[in-house]
Amino acid sequence: MHSEITFTLDGERVSVDCNPLRRLLDVLREDFNLVGVKEGCGEGECGACAVIVDGKLVNSCIVPVGAVNGAEILTIEGIKKTEIFGKIADAFAQMGAVQCGFCTPGMIVATYAILNQNPKPSRKEIVEGLSGNLCRCTGMNIIIEAVEMAAKNIAR
Repeated sequence: MHSEITFTLDGERVSVDCNPLRRLLDVLREDFNLVGVKEGCGEGECGACAVIVDGKLVNSCIVPVGAVNGAEILTIEGIKKTEIFGKIADAFAQMGAVQCGFCTPGMIVATYAILNQNPKPSRKEIVEGLSGNLCRCTGMNIIIEAVEMAAKNIAR
């Protein structure tokens, strides 16, 4: 069973003809070569595969591609093209919020989603916004502080 599924991907209208039950994660990586979207757990628990669908942060490993027909999807590759990305990346680097780097794309996507929704989030809102993302190396406190720094840098 195949269907043509059309959506906006990082600002560009695209289509893919595939089984609508295929995972969005696999379509992004295999059909569009967007390898910044990582598979960590495959169960929607770690956030390494985080993307923004119609303004909402989702784990692409648990979303069937058929569910995004007509949607607008933003990946880490699309976020890299935004003005805000540099400030987020600088804050992560300055705070040392990156070690192995595997979770970093998902963390940056989550940070972008948080700051896009609320440019001046409280620490509690940051913690809640990052709650779907796991980091096994750096520790969440440094990442939370990096998001706080990014918010301050963006507000300037």
